[in-house]
Amino acid sequence: MSPIHDQSYRRYEGARQPPGRGWSVILSAGLRTMLGRKLFLGLMVLAWIPFIVRTVQIYVVTMYPTIAAQGLPVDARMFMKFLEHQSVFVFFVTIYVGAGLIANDRRANALQIYLSKPLLRMEYIGGKLGVLATYLLLITLVPGLLLVAMQIMFSGSLEFVKANAFVIPAIVLASLVRVLVASFTMLALSSLSKSTRYVAVLYTGTIFFTEAMYGVLTLVTGSTRVAWVSITGNLDRIADLIFRQPARYETPAIVSALVLAGLVAVSISVLERRVRGVEVVS
Repeated sequence: MSPIHDQSYRRYEGARQPPGRGWSVILSAGLRTMLGRKLFLGLMVLAWIPFIVRTVQIYVVTMYPTIAAQGLPVDARMFMKFLEHQSVFVFFVTIYVGAGLIANDRRANALQIYLSKPLLRMEYIGGKLGVLATYLLLITLVPGLLLVAMQIMFSGSLEFVKANAFVIPAIVLASLVRVLVASFTMLALSSLSKSTRYVAVLYTGTIFFTEAMYGVLTLVTGSTRVAWVSITGNLDRIADLIFRQPARYETPAIVSALVLAGLVAVSISVLERRVRGVEVVS
């Protein structure tokens, strides 16, 4: 028989990682998981088709300036419309990536495992949020900035950027607003259930219900001032302000901003209550 060796206390001799980096492990694992799904990769490829279309538009307008006078100008409005058209893909990517981010962990009782480690709750939420936000930025902010680069490359000058210096900051800000609102809302909904399908239905219902409410209230009041009840309407109203375009709705921009900020605040509150190491049953 082999002797039983002494297993008394010994000092840890492994590498010590500074606290506050746990979110990066969750982020990298989540990104790799999505990249391993062919359906998701196909969705991401489809999301870049509008970028190709807009690139062709920029090339044609740059090479044949007279076309710009026929309804295809390359201006701030074009970049705003590009981001709005991407909202369809933002919707589907948000559901595909975000619905199970927390719901799957709740179903597998993995929250207790995650939060029993030296991992802060905010690190867990930050890692999960980063997974969804990263992929949403890849179909909004990244192609939007690349379109500006395409315009500079095709024209061979910085005249457009000099004449429209606000466009690049507008693309960044408008993309961040859309991504953060979608990410926080979906993450909060994902924390409410253990079923990814239910979360997907809940998110879809939230978007379409608020849009339907706006349609009904507009018919009743005869005014677009009630656009603040629609998540999409608020995002569009803020985009008009950011890109310096005429307002499509009578709702004041400050009201839309407050509604979106309130939605994010409520989502953070829900996450604070639902993401816990021990399940609390009331």
